[in-house]
Amino acid sequence: MDPEVVSNFLSEQRENAPEDLQQSFLTIEDFWDRKLWHQLTDVLVEYFNTTASAQQRLPLFRHFILTFAEKINQLKFVSLGLLAATQCSDDQERLSFLTDLTTKVNKPASQDAYVSALVAASDVKLRLQDFAGARKDLDTAESILDSFDSVETEVHAAFYRTNASYYQAKAEFGSYYKNALLYLACIDLKSLTLEDAQSRAYDLSIAALVSDSIYNFGELLLHPILDSLNNTQHSWLRDLLFAFNRGDLNAYNVLEVNISKAPLLDEHKTFLWQKISLSALTEAVFRRPPHDRAMTFQTISQETKVQPHEIEILIMKALSLGLLKGSIDQVAEVARINWVQPKVLDMKQIDNMRLRLKDWDSSVNQLGNWIEGVGKDVWAA
Repeated sequence: MDPEVVSNFLSEQRENAPEDLQQSFLTIEDFWDRKLWHQLTDVLVEYFNTTASAQQRLPLFRHFILTFAEKINQLKFVSLGLLAATQCSDDQERLSFLTDLTTKVNKPASQDAYVSALVAASDVKLRLQDFAGARKDLDTAESILDSFDSVETEVHAAFYRTNASYYQAKAEFGSYYKNALLYLACIDLKSLTLEDAQSRAYDLSIAALVSDSIYNFGELLLHPILDSLNNTQHSWLRDLLFAFNRGDLNAYNVLEVNISKAPLLDEHKTFLWQKISLSALTEAVFRRPPHDRAMTFQTISQETKVQPHEIEILIMKALSLGLLKGSIDQVAEVARINWVQPKVLDMKQIDNMRLRLKDWDSSVNQLGNWIEGVGKDVWAA
């Protein structure tokens, strides 16, 4: 582009900029004139991230940045494009803008930038309810990400965030839960507003409870984002998760009155009871020492509050989900369990484990004393 044209354009933009930002244009023009592309990119990113630059992002991108796009870091180029896209008049215009941006960076040397632009385009497609198009873009992005040895965290974060949004829109709760947690693992939680943190904690909690593939909430229970629900109208949801984790039927009965406040939970009320029953079963097994895990159906019924004629189905469900391992004696109505899936323990459960270890230690001492008493000659030798 003619240097004079660029200079005139930047002068015009400087005059239209807020007074406190006008100095930035002198710096931008200086770096452009001296072809200091790295420094120019950084000052543009800084300028675009200021709220006051909103009205100038699209003109600057279209009439200035595109003239030297191939000379700068392509991931930062896409970042500038994404900030400019926020000023498009609607999602249709934004999708057209991002589609062009995606095409520009779809080169072997800039696949990370391509993924970033592709994910942004798929996010717009989700808002336009083009789920098939969004899924296609996300699958393409995922296959490219899997081929990388390393990539900027921000690229992974954007992918997991948008992938989670897709699965949430499709009501695929297990996949949403996984991708939402992966997104949180890629970002600094302090970058989230309190409202966003509470919203994500709420959505994750609902997904964990209604998913038919998630029976261990350990990763969520240990995640600091769950604390954002404390002292809010949704604090009961956090308590409900912990009740499920420890199979606490009494706590569930107390908290059950809140379920109607969450439409998705209310729709899955029957399933929630089945899920808490499974949790109560695994907790009943876990409390027992390994040598005492042959449980009658009657005992299981008393501990899980499940009707005796439904106990066999409950145990078979737990076995099929991999929550337990063992066998069922249908004639004697006894379940012999030899393994229970590990899970996060609360303080009460840890105390129960402490007591079991104490009993085990006592049993070992008694055995040692008995061996010493009946085998004196052997010990003396």
